[in-house]
Amino acid sequence: MTAIPFALWTPGLQELLVILFIILLLFGAKRFPETMRSIGKGVKEFKKGMQEGEEEDDTDEKRPPSP
Repeated sequence: MTAIPFALWTPGLQELLVILFIILLLFGAKRFPETMRSIGKGVKEFKKGMQEGEEEDDTDEKRPPSP
């Protein structure tokens, strides 16, 4: 059996439901909304950081090389 690179695997609906169910079991119904909110904020910050990194790369490519 060959290993599939992680980048090629994307979770489907069933996998996401299983993950959410496990989180619900671990944290309970009272903390579930807070946990999901924290995960959402983390993903948002990660995307923002990726965009800022890409913008820095674009500006570095446009600058002429320093002598």
